[in-house]
Amino acid sequence: MAALTNKIDFAVILEVNNANPNGDPLNGNRPRVNYDGLGEISDVCIKRKIRNRLLDRGHKIFVQSDDYRVDDYPSLRARAEGELKDAMHDAEEMAKAACQKWIDVRAFGQVFPFKGSKGRKGEGVSIGIRGPVSIHPAFSVAPVTVTSIQITKSVSTETTDGKRGSDTMGMKHRVDHGVYVFYGSINPQLASKTGFSDEDAEELKQCLIHLFDNDASSARPEGSMEVHKVIWWEHPNPSGKYSSAKVHRTVQVAVKEGIRDPRSINDYDITIGKLEGIKTTIYEGR
Repeated sequence: MAALTNKIDFAVILEVNNANPNGDPLNGNRPRVNYDGLGEISDVCIKRKIRNRLLDRGHKIFVQSDDYRVDDYPSLRARAEGELKDAMHDAEEMAKAACQKWIDVRAFGQVFPFKGSKGRKGEGVSIGIRGPVSIHPAFSVAPVTVTSIQITKSVSTETTDGKRGSDTMGMKHRVDHGVYVFYGSINPQLASKTGFSDEDAEELKQCLIHLFDNDASSARPEGSMEVHKVIWWEHPNPSGKYSSAKVHRTVQVAVKEGIRDPRSINDYDITIGKLEGIKTTIYEGR
């Protein structure tokens, strides 16, 4: 497959209702909130969901989570050594083979900090691959309200002197409502190095549209997170007709005038401007 032809920018507008979109392990797994009270979903969390959707679509993925693994490799090192054993003698060969085998490596890049690979001088090296797809964290349009409730189990995992163990008690947190927006870009110059193609870009687009398919959990019940719009900009050249910042600013999402406590996507005004010479396509979420 030929590498990506022209630069691409994209944006995603999504809604959260009574769910924890991305818990913070340093804060009791409460939903991430910045100092302005805006909800946040990390770029790492978004990439994890994209990787899972790529797995659903039959692609080979290097960074698989333990609960969404489709092979028998227990670690990234084991997967790299098992799948790239014929190329690990040379750093450049290993990087090339990794990009050819795994779509997430040629999309997001990857660091292989394994001593078994050799550089041009023969010493062990860490291999770094820069990927063409960059994704921003998602932030809510308005400050979010986080509700915390105490939960209990009816059965103790352990008992002490016949008493119920402390593990029967816990906390659960949720964002009552929020509309989040995140942005991203695909760089053709880096795509030419990893082999990321126009076909790969189409797969990425479909994953964004279906971002929350098969993603339900106790913290994110089915239907509590929904993609509303994916905006896809295709530039007429590899370097881009406009900067990504200017393209992303054409998307404006704001709470409607007079509404102080937004509760649904209908309480927001969404404006998507046009830029001359760039193809803008808007896809509705699934």
